Amino acid sequence: MAFIEAQGLTRKYNSSVFALNDVTFSVEKGEWLAVMGPSGSGKSTLLNVLGCLDAPSAGNARVEGIDLAQLRGDALARFRAEKIGFVFQQFHLVPYLTAVENVMLAQYFHSLADEQEAADALRRVGLGDRLQHLPSELSGGEQQRVCVARALINQPNLILADEPTGNLDEVNETIVMGLFTELHREGHTILMVTHDPEIGRMAERRIELHHGRLTDVSVFPAGEEELIDNLLKAVWHAYEDFPGDPIVADKFPEFIRNRATFQLMAQEELVRNESGMLAMSPRGEGRARSVIRRHRLAERLFFNTFGLDETLLDANACRIEHTLGAEVVEKLCIFLNHPDTCPHGSPIPRGACCPAK
Repeated sequence: MAFIEAQGLTRKYNSSVFALNDVTFSVEKGEWLAVMGPSGSGKSTLLNVLGCLDAPSAGNARVEGIDLAQLRGDALARFRAEKIGFVFQQFHLVPYLTAVENVMLAQYFHSLADEQEAADALRRVGLGDRLQHLPSELSGGEQQRVCVARALINQPNLILADEPTGNLDEVNETIVMGLFTELHREGHTILMVTHDPEIGRMAERRIELHHGRLTDVSVFPAGEEELIDNLLKAVWHAYEDFPGDPIVADKFPEFIRNRATFQLMAQEELVRNESGMLAMSPRGEGRARSVIRRHRLAERLFFNTFGLDETLLDANACRIEHTLGAEVVEKLCIFLNHPDTCPHGSPIPRGACCPAK
């Protein structure tokens, strides 16, 4: 059974207004899911239903095997307090309580308030010197970090975040998303509502809502396929430049900048990351071979046919390579008489059209 299972979730207001309309999906334990869609598409309603802040009109949802519809009264409050951490766009901090007291308030609803534990949670999010500050004395980014500490204080298995960077500037957005990345690595399951495609890219998977209906379930967010091709090219180049040497993931620049995407690639069996060593799977190697082939054939075309300077070949090939389908690549290879290398001397992987050697 999946960690979260939603079946036919529907939330209707009046007789004809659907905030959610027959939404079905599942989330595995430890997965980071981005919930995307335009304003008014039902994203926040979905999080409210999964967080037991609202009830569906039809359908059902299970979290860790627990049917949320069966929870009532104290059991419902206990489930929210013990299982779920909420991070909201609007912060919802109590204005007359200090940062540490706001975190302790969440403890109070769970069990017992512990000031030292609350202070440690704030230190973890970089607010060790802001413990006694009121919300009005904190920046927007600092208030959001208090919210993250508050969400984590009871060690929930599920974190529900509704536009957590919507009110933040670029610097604070980076800090807060770094915290979510760390939480994901620690095994927390995260559902994050966002309208920002760059934030959505950081998740492992995306679902998209329009007018309350689930319209898209993506293993890779939109536009990610081109990035994946480029990352496979980078791994291929590392193989060529340092044959036989292992690729240490945390020292590989492309991996450091695109950890979430590499995790997706591992799930799709394009790469392997074992004991910190990065390698391509047979499936990934086949895809990388096709990418390298079309790139280097494009370079050869620009050089042979248009006489483009060698220093300009790579950039121009990058601009067109993702538009070349398999049939076009084969025709291009035949037109160029099956070249063995690109103008820089790097080998061009052979294709089905190439004569045997």
